[in-house]
Amino acid sequence: MIHLQINQGQYEAEEGMTILDVAGREGIKIPTLCHHEGLDASGSCRVCVVEISHADWKGWKGIVTSCLYPVEEGLEVVTDNEAVHSARRVVLDLLLARCPGAETIRTMAAQYGLSETSYRKNPTKTDCMLCTQCVRACEAKGAGAISTAGRGASKKISIPFGKPPADCIGCLSCAHICPNNVIRFEEQGGRRKIWGRTFEMAKCDSCGQVLMTEEQLKFESKKCGLAEEAFRLCPECKRSRLADRIDAAFAAGDQ
Repeated sequence: MIHLQINQGQYEAEEGMTILDVAGREGIKIPTLCHHEGLDASGSCRVCVVEISHADWKGWKGIVTSCLYPVEEGLEVVTDNEAVHSARRVVLDLLLARCPGAETIRTMAAQYGLSETSYRKNPTKTDCMLCTQCVRACEAKGAGAISTAGRGASKKISIPFGKPPADCIGCLSCAHICPNNVIRFEEQGGRRKIWGRTFEMAKCDSCGQVLMTEEQLKFESKKCGLAEEAFRLCPECKRSRLADRIDAAFAAGDQ
C-alpha cells in the first residue's frame, strides 16, 4: 500500500490510483468538469488541479491535475488553498470565454467568484467545453464514430470529413453523457436522427416498446456473441417470459 497525505489527513492507496481516485473514495471534494467514473481520465478541463509537495522535494511545490497524477509514497496534497483556487479561476475564466452561456461552467465559476470572463468572448456561440466525454464514451462503446479535430482555438468535436459517420450506431451515449446537452438528436415516427444520420428503431417483439436502433441491436449482438433475438425483448417482457417458464417448470414438477 502507498501512504499519502491529503489536507493533513493520512490515507492509504493502491499503486496505480490517482489523487482524484483517493480523494473521491474518502469523500474529499475536488471539482471536475471532464471526469466521469466510467471513462478513462483525460485531463481536458484542468479544473481538478491540486497542489502537491513531498518531504524529499526540499520545499518545492507544484500544481497538477489530480485525475491524471498517480499517487506515490509520502506525497502531500492540498486541495483547497489560494494557489489551487487561483489556478482554477484561470481555467474557469478561460472556459467562460469559450462558453459564456454554458450553465455548468457559469455555476462552477460563480463558486470561485467569477460571473463574467476577463478574456474576449468566443465569437462563435457554443456550449461545448471540449471535455471530450462524448468522444471517450463513443470509444468505450467500441464505435469510434466521433473525435476531436483541429488544434488550439479551432479545436472541436467533429465527425469524419464533416459527413454522417458510418460507424455511428445511434446509441446516444455521446448525447446522454454531455454535461452541457450540446449534442442534439430527434426521435419521431420510429426513427432517430443524430449526427446527420437517420436510424430505424427496433421494437420489443412482445409489447412493441421502442428499444434501440437497429444498428445498435446488431452491434450489441455481434459484440456479445448472442443472437439478435436476445435483444428484441424489453426488460419487462423478458422478466414476464422468465416467470412464465419458471411457473411452467414448477407445474410440471408437481405433476
